[in-house]
Amino acid sequence: MKMKRSAHTPHPFTHEVNVTAAQRIQGIILGVVLFPVRITLATLFFLLMWPIARLRLAGLSEAERAEPVRGWRRWLFHHIMLFLSRAVFFSVGFLWIRVKGRQAGLKEAPVLVVAPHSGFLDMLVVCATGLPMVVSRSENCRLPVIGALLEFNQSVLVSRKDPESRKKCVSQICERVTSDGRWPQMLMFPEGTTTNGRALIKFKPGTTNTHTGSVLKPSDTVRWTWKGLTWLGTLWHTTSQIYTSVTVEFLPVYTPSQEEKQNPDLYAENVQKLMAKALRVPATDYVMEGRFPVKKLGNLSLPLEPPAQETLKLLREHGLTDAHVESVMNDVLDSCPSGQSTTVTADHLTTLLGLKDRRTAVKICSLYSKDDTVDLRQVCLSVSAVSGFRSLESLIHTAFTWYDTDQDGLLSAGDLSGLMGALVGVPQYEVAEMYTALTTRGRPTEASLQDLLKTHPVYGKVLSEYLHSSRLADGNHNGIPNGKTNGNNNGIYNGHGASSRTSD
Repeated sequence: MKMKRSAHTPHPFTHEVNVTAAQRIQGIILGVVLFPVRITLATLFFLLMWPIARLRLAGLSEAERAEPVRGWRRWLFHHIMLFLSRAVFFSVGFLWIRVKGRQAGLKEAPVLVVAPHSGFLDMLVVCATGLPMVVSRSENCRLPVIGALLEFNQSVLVSRKDPESRKKCVSQICERVTSDGRWPQMLMFPEGTTTNGRALIKFKPGTTNTHTGSVLKPSDTVRWTWKGLTWLGTLWHTTSQIYTSVTVEFLPVYTPSQEEKQNPDLYAENVQKLMAKALRVPATDYVMEGRFPVKKLGNLSLPLEPPAQETLKLLREHGLTDAHVESVMNDVLDSCPSGQSTTVTADHLTTLLGLKDRRTAVKICSLYSKDDTVDLRQVCLSVSAVSGFRSLESLIHTAFTWYDTDQDGLLSAGDLSGLMGALVGVPQYEVAEMYTALTTRGRPTEASLQDLLKTHPVYGKVLSEYLHSSRLADGNHNGIPNGKTNGNNNGIYNGHGASSRTSD
């Protein structure tokens, strides 16, 4: 099976399996037979691991569990668990693993860094590397079997929602990798999320301590990304193959320079480039930030798939003309109160846009937030920015008026965060660098912001490249020079169904 490819810069967060009619028929026939057999066998071996995992640390105190397991508990249970782990993957079709290069020893490389990270089946690499320790989300400890396996592995656990947990995680990693061999090797996926393998996304600093690079080259059927195959589809396509090939290649140990030791970002970037070269794929500055795949521009996060573009697509599919959408956007832009959050429900958005199907409004809300509400300012500014309904200068003026919370003609760092988040369609959490660039031009006024976005060598690209390039080619509109319709807002925003809350 082959992956669909495009001619432009690879998008690492989407993946589909492209099959011919003959391959589809073959997959169905084999899948009907192999899927239930393989899943049954894998489940059996997986469940057998549960009691073994619990027995390894049984009877040990909390203090003893915080130390590396030694003696008979290690050599006995370790080999049993390694056999069962390999049996699980053998059952689902990984009949053999091709290994290239040499895995460095513990003293030589306390950390193994693996890329690309393609899906949950990547844990096969743990078998190929001798069950090293891993880093996992603390929430996984509550899962049946998985929790016991993480306990067996003496994994480093981290909660993504708790900053203190992240600090503790970094501290634990540093302690273990500098223990001079007291702790086993540690394995990390520095991308932090799964991709289609067509490009390496930005490595997270702090996950590339002295290590040996290990590149994983799996079959296309095992990839599970932000968009594309579901985990069940991934499992079906994988188990319905006669076998699945995978190659684990160990690269030479990478020792950081003095400059890299002082600059973790530079270290992570150089390791990423080295591994990308071995994989013959580009090294990108793409990351998954929250629920959105983004690329970095300075410290700004620009979505690879702007929510505004998807919003326009949904509205057009629903039968709304560009002229109608433009009229609604302009009315909202002219009538929303300044200095207030304008969060509305999906029901209110349905009425506002003139939709007949509430589900379309719910989908639009989901592009911007986690629930059935959305900030009108964010929708209107981002949609107008990518569609060209208004000039960018006019939009910046409106955005400045809305997000100048003190109404004093000056932006705070928090104001700038909200403004840029609304303009590009996704939250902006790190604007300190941009705010510094703004204040070095004088007071953070609207004129300074306009100047920054037009002339700054980095942030000027928001207007000149990002928003310009993301405008839809078929987005016809009325082309009203001053961005206004007839000056009558018809009471489009009247606060009905809206609630006030702090904007992202």
